[in-house]
Amino acid sequence: MTLVFKRSEIIYDVSNYAYVEADVMPADDDHRRHQVADIAQDGNIDRVTRVLNAAHAECVEMLYPYAKEEIQDEKRLDDVLKEPDVYEIRMNVPRHFSLTTLKMLESMVHEYLVCRVLADWMSITNPAGEAKWERKYTMLRNKMRSSLVSRIAGMRRKMKPF
Repeated sequence: MTLVFKRSEIIYDVSNYAYVEADVMPADDDHRRHQVADIAQDGNIDRVTRVLNAAHAECVEMLYPYAKEEIQDEKRLDDVLKEPDVYEIRMNVPRHFSLTTLKMLESMVHEYLVCRVLADWMSITNPAGEAKWERKYTMLRNKMRSSLVSRIAGMRRKMKPF
């Protein structure tokens, strides 16, 4: 099972939320407002991409029991900016793993990615808004972790009369 997240969908949501954040800011600070709203513009998108890449890696790590990847021979990692069209999380789940849990995880990972990017961007452009987005992604992280420890199969109990 592979969870697939389109970069364009994530950036679209990030841009919409940033626009709303800017729209509800006081009208007397146009410069700060446009800095918040311009999250996906040239130059700014590089920062968004780096945070999005890091957030994706965090999600893979959070889902570690089911998303771990083997190291390939001569694998080389570098810090060159990568802009993938999709972010994938390959899940190796047992046959009886709940599809509803996977659907929930897919939704929560998408929201986590969006909130994580927004928290970082707000820390730069609108520090007063950072805490709200940080609370949201922290809550999502906790929900994702707890969903992995829930029972995945039925349990049989022996009947004992005494």
